[in-house]
Amino acid sequence: MKRCMSMCLVAAVCGFVLSSFSLAQDKKDDKAKPPAAKQEGAKKDAGAKPEGAKPEGGAAADMDPAAIAAMMEKLAAVGENHKLLEGFVGEWTFVNKYWMDPSAPPHESTGTASTKAIMGGRYFVQDVKGAMEVPGADGKMVKRDFVGQGTTGFDNAKQKFFNTWLDNMSTGVMLSEGTYDAAKKAFTYHGEMDWGGTKVKVREVIRVIDKDNHVFEWYEMQGPQEVKTMEITYKRAK
Repeated sequence: MKRCMSMCLVAAVCGFVLSSFSLAQDKKDDKAKPPAAKQEGAKKDAGAKPEGAKPEGGAAADMDPAAIAAMMEKLAAVGENHKLLEGFVGEWTFVNKYWMDPSAPPHESTGTASTKAIMGGRYFVQDVKGAMEVPGADGKMVKRDFVGQGTTGFDNAKQKFFNTWLDNMSTGVMLSEGTYDAAKKAFTYHGEMDWGGTKVKVREVIRVIDKDNHVFEWYEMQGPQEVKTMEITYKRAK
């Protein structure tokens, strides 16, 4: 905040210097200016703003420094919604069930996850390691190492939880936004995957069983129908 106020002070000083220079130039060039009537016409042609018009720049342009400082503190505050996410901090093991064919039994894989708080508890970063069987170029299942990273937080401005995800099986990032149901102890996120130009809507549900166990469920739209394609059971590592 001190840096912000210092920058505002520098800007004000620069503005004063430039205004003084401009005034000196105006006095120097008075003789070269066209008659007042022509000047007035030129202003109208240039779309001069009516007297008393507010400056452009949105709501922030009308806020005083104290109001801006208060808003910045409010947006940066760590609140109860951030504290909800603290429950995911720690070391975890997981079992992943995923369905390539909804009519067939799921494939299973295992792995580990590590979640830590960053930036004073405003964001939570999860690093995941494991292995999965996925279809190879010939259609046969092959085992591949899996590495992923997610960042979760609560946006005070939007009043929404959010999650970003990236992994070594893609080159893009997925953004989901969601809410929390205290009665169900469940987070629900909505996002969209991009499969080479084909966008698939996704719903993610995280059900908190207790402080040492939670379940992640992944649903995607396949045509007009929502289908569950993945379920990950997390257990806190001892």
